[in-house]
This record gives sequence, C-alpha cells and structure tokens, in this order.
Amino acid sequence: MPDIFYFFLMLVSGVFVALQPLINASLATRIGLVESAFVSFAVGTVTLGVVVVAYNHGDFKAMAGAPWWQFTGGILGAFFVTTIIMAVPRIGTMAALAAAIASQLVAGALFDKFGIMGGRTIPLDSWRVAGMLLLFIGAALVMKG
Repeated sequence: MPDIFYFFLMLVSGVFVALQPLINASLATRIGLVESAFVSFAVGTVTLGVVVVAYNHGDFKAMAGAPWWQFTGGILGAFFVTTIIMAVPRIGTMAALAAAIASQLVAGALFDKFGIMGGRTIPLDSWRVAGMLLLFIGAALVMKG
C-alpha cells in the first residue's frame, strides 16, 4: 500500500480517537467511570476476537516466549481510556486531546531519537523541536479558551 493510504487511515483514526471519549464519557454518566472504560475494552476485545477468528494470521503460542513488558500495552491503553473519560467532561474534548497529542508527540520524538524498543531511529532536528513547541503552545491556548 502507498504511504498516503496509511496517512489517510490515521486521519480517520484520529477522528475516531476524538469521538471515543465522548461516547465513553456519555456511557460513564449512566454506568460509572471505570465501568465505562471496562465496557469499552470488552467491546473492543470481542471485536478483535472476531477479527482474529476471521483472519487467523498470528501465532498465540509465541506469547510464551515474549518478555513481560510486551503485555503492558493493555494496561497503558486502559489508563489512557480511563483518564480521558475523566478529563473530557471537565476540560472538554479539544483540551484533553490537545494535551494528550502534545505529550504523545514529544514522547514519540524521544522514542524515535533513541530507537526505543527496536523502533526506527530518527534524529531530533530543529523542525521536530519547532513542531513540538508549536503543539505545546497550541495545547496551552486551547486550555486558555
């Protein structure tokens, strides 16, 4: 697939990421904060289970040799989903996402610079630093509004 396909896919994914906390926060008013996060992950798990059964390309047996830290992604995702459910009703979707995105990009830039966990190594140049600075300025402006 061409790179533009993946770029477009991430644009669509970004819209979904902005929509997800609104849906989860709405559910949280009905059933509770942590319960809403749980339901979000449970529905996602069932959905992915259907995809796994339909495509069956992986090898779950290989999990036996994986280091412990490779299983922490779900914990990190649960933390993010729960905290954004808490934040959206208080500071709004845009401010919550602005803070999350700004910190994600700084972390991503550092992970790229050092090739963390076997990732691609990409130098931290002045363009990237300027982009991060502008994102933090944008996040601060959103919080002011």
